[in-house]
Amino acid sequence: MAKRNGNPIFKTIVLIICVILAALSLLPFIIMIINSTRSTYEIQQHAVSFVPSKYFLSNLKILTGKSFNPLKGFMNSVILSTSVTVCALYFSTLTAYALVMYDWKLRNAFFSFIMAIMMIPATITIIGFYQMVYKIHMTNKFIMLILPAIASPSLVFFMRQYMKPAVSPSLVESARIDGAKEFFTFNAIVLPIMKPAIATQAIFSFVTSWNDLFRPLVLLTKQEKYTMPIMVSLLKGDIYKTEFGSIYLGLTLTALPLIIVYFILSKYIVAGVALGSVKG
Repeated sequence: MAKRNGNPIFKTIVLIICVILAALSLLPFIIMIINSTRSTYEIQQHAVSFVPSKYFLSNLKILTGKSFNPLKGFMNSVILSTSVTVCALYFSTLTAYALVMYDWKLRNAFFSFIMAIMMIPATITIIGFYQMVYKIHMTNKFIMLILPAIASPSLVFFMRQYMKPAVSPSLVESARIDGAKEFFTFNAIVLPIMKPAIATQAIFSFVTSWNDLFRPLVLLTKQEKYTMPIMVSLLKGDIYKTEFGSIYLGLTLTALPLIIVYFILSKYIVAGVALGSVKG
């Protein structure tokens, strides 16, 4: 009897299922992009269409004709999301390095404390955080949205779990014996080994920060500080007429950087999966 993996019928069925799943995954993005070229009337008549229309420039004119500047909001989102991602990944990996490579008395207690913080929803602390920011006159400052990203319990947990089997303590000890400083060991030896984990979490961190509406909406009140999600939410709240075409165009511009980041980092994710399968 032929093996199941060698059966051409089985391979064909698997291929068909993969194509269907890929099409279903891409379908919302395709509809969003096509609707960004359609008018509000066309969208209201037929919400789903696979034929582009001729109203892209009209939707762009509506989007840029608002009181806020979409290009400025796009750049604000890029600056904020990139800064949050870099800070969160570096300091979370550094914290995981301290938890894995150092043997200190309160290490397990500190890790348990980090796990306990993961159970607390971030929305519970927003009121106290806003009061503190307001008292020190730091509202409308991106730094107050970037600094909290340094403390990311979920990232610390993920990096610790990945680092324990991936980075050998003997490698770090060898670097110390050769006279390497701790930060040099971390930056030059540990971080390159952690590339697959960093790339995976970079996508999630960037997407989470880019789509974050609640905290920027609370802390940012000046229009020149608005991020792209805030501007898209304002389009939905137009009291005179909801321009669905411009909303879809704004959503397309919002999703575009996320797709680019994924394609840039996807090769590292595949490499990480292959590395894990070889170790297993």
